[in-house]
Amino acid sequence: MNRTDNGKIIYIVGIAGIFLVVGLLTFLYMKNRNDNTNTTNADREKVSAEEGTTEDMWLKNLEENNTLELSRMSHENRQTVTGTDYEAFDNKLCAWWFKRNDNHEKSGCQEDFDIVQYDAYYTVPVSEKRMFITFDCGYENGFTADILNVLKRENVTAAFFVTQTFIRDNIDLVKRMKEEGHLVCNHTVTHPSMPSKSVSEQKEEILKCENYMKEATGYDMDLFFRPPKGEYSERTLRLAKNLGYTTIFWSMAYLDYDVNNQPSAEHVVEHFSKYHHPGAIPLIHNVSKANHDAIGRVIELLKKEGYSFGSLYELKTNPCQ
Repeated sequence: MNRTDNGKIIYIVGIAGIFLVVGLLTFLYMKNRNDNTNTTNADREKVSAEEGTTEDMWLKNLEENNTLELSRMSHENRQTVTGTDYEAFDNKLCAWWFKRNDNHEKSGCQEDFDIVQYDAYYTVPVSEKRMFITFDCGYENGFTADILNVLKRENVTAAFFVTQTFIRDNIDLVKRMKEEGHLVCNHTVTHPSMPSKSVSEQKEEILKCENYMKEATGYDMDLFFRPPKGEYSERTLRLAKNLGYTTIFWSMAYLDYDVNNQPSAEHVVEHFSKYHHPGAIPLIHNVSKANHDAIGRVIELLKKEGYSFGSLYELKTNPCQ
């Protein structure tokens, strides 16, 4: 055998060795990858088994009043709809109204159409004495911090429907709301009558407020929407639903929004005493001095009547009315 033949043999053996090493490394890499994948899947199955279903997770976080986790889950499970022909939905302006009664039963309401089909509610469907306090916050009038102090002292959580202007001017207050377990919900950018706006303008009012909330505070907005002035149409309700929002009206209210024409604190307490009912969603304005002066007494009254205070997220687990 000459040197040329020896060179060829060495070359062939070298090439074969390289292929052998590459093949072995590839085998080991794929085996390790599969092992990791199997471990990950096993871990996921274990976590899923420990946490239970999504319904179980909703209920667990509701029981613990873990509103930040509920907000996160709401965004992760958000369902949006595109391609809707909004011209097919009536845009006739409706102004929310309800029928008070003083026998502590669920209030009646407008009967033009069933709002629940659009994920819209004015009460929460519970039979026990449970109240769902909501505040509308268009701007600040010096009372919100004190209201938060009372809610914290009484261990009561509420939902605050805020405009972009309120967020912009009161970032620390909004952060405090989230940090203390309250919901911070959407009340649009400029507080317009929604049926007067085009579909694109309505989307901007809602989504711009939501996005600003995240940018300014670092917190997600809770996906509940209150139409400014209580003005709506089938089209506006459908659009809010398509954006992943639940629309919230109210079953209790009184004239508290005019800062120059305030009721007395006694009137506020008497109103709650006369019209409270299971599943009630009262509309309360944060700019009202009467509300500021009465809120502690209202909560004390309701507790004496046997009420507990719930979260609008309960609509996620019991949406029928």
